[in-house]
Amino acid sequence: MGGEELDYIHQAFEKNWIAPLGDNVNGFEDDLKNYVGTKSAGAFTSGTASIHLALILLGVETGDEVLCQSFTFSASANPITYQGATPVFIDSELDTWNMDPKLLEQAIIERKDKLPKAIIVVHLYGMPANMDKINEIGEKYGIPIIEDAAEALGSHINKKNCGSFGKLNILSFNGNKIITTSGGGALLSDDEELIKKARFLATQARDDAPHYQHSHIGYNYRMSNIVAGIGRGQMKVIDTRVSQRRAVHDRYFESLGKTWLEGEIQNSKPKIFNLSPTGIYFMKEPEGYFSNRWLTTIIVNPDETGGITREDLRLALEKENIEARPLWKPMHAQPVFANAPAYINGVSDWLFEYGLCLPSGSNMSEEDQERVIGVIKETIA
Repeated sequence: MGGEELDYIHQAFEKNWIAPLGDNVNGFEDDLKNYVGTKSAGAFTSGTASIHLALILLGVETGDEVLCQSFTFSASANPITYQGATPVFIDSELDTWNMDPKLLEQAIIERKDKLPKAIIVVHLYGMPANMDKINEIGEKYGIPIIEDAAEALGSHINKKNCGSFGKLNILSFNGNKIITTSGGGALLSDDEELIKKARFLATQARDDAPHYQHSHIGYNYRMSNIVAGIGRGQMKVIDTRVSQRRAVHDRYFESLGKTWLEGEIQNSKPKIFNLSPTGIYFMKEPEGYFSNRWLTTIIVNPDETGGITREDLRLALEKENIEARPLWKPMHAQPVFANAPAYINGVSDWLFEYGLCLPSGSNMSEEDQERVIGVIKETIA
């Protein structure tokens, strides 16, 4: 917490306005649209709820298909199934670890008789996806983009903020995000009518009548005035949080080999170009890209570590009561989506096999970080 959150919470109590809607909700929505650079924003109960609303707004129904990044958390894909639609998973490119534009276009071309209703692209670990090419493809085939920027508030491409590239854009304020409201999310767009409709649907779709009347199925997705107050306080420190996360990343990079992951895909498996002195590689920012470095992630090459794998490192850290996690297991490899169509080039499977997320909290002390670094160095020594 930054310290100002309680001021907004106290205001809500003083006005006796605790439930959904209120000054804090309105103010938080204004803060978000002004920071990201869209014309409108709606604050809701979660990023998942926001994706669900986006799919409803785009008319996704039973029998439709939605193209979705495979290398992501399940919340990106689950709302597709809420609508009775089928996710079609698209693998990642090596440069950003996000949706591969070539595979995306291939999937669309093979569906020219009935085009998918939407494309869900994710900025994973704070690294922006290749939005220029993905938007170009979306426009070429008339398929709207849902931009999942849940992990990327504060990231940008050539100064254009993540959360402003798609027709509908998603943010999350879950407890582990760059800023948090404990739980919560947002839907942003330049189409103000879409956000107005999202607010209507999220408030149980109550018609404008003196009695309770409903002409549409609605949802209980509106953010409370208390939660929004936390968000308003958090927006005061967003740039500081981004700087802190990037500083954590830079300390890891300087201490663990200073080697960017660069390579190409050969026979459905990445081939690394640059040899690392430690066998550890970091995700590089492409030119013009700025990542909030929400999480610091590494690739561990056992061919260069004397056989030490990312799982060996994870267990060594766990033994010292330090939590680290593998990178996301791709959606196309998840049991729940075993029957979903997928366009695979091997990148996300490779990242899951060799990748590790390191402790990256913005409140992490240098002493704690040196402890993590020390365990890693000792394990691969």
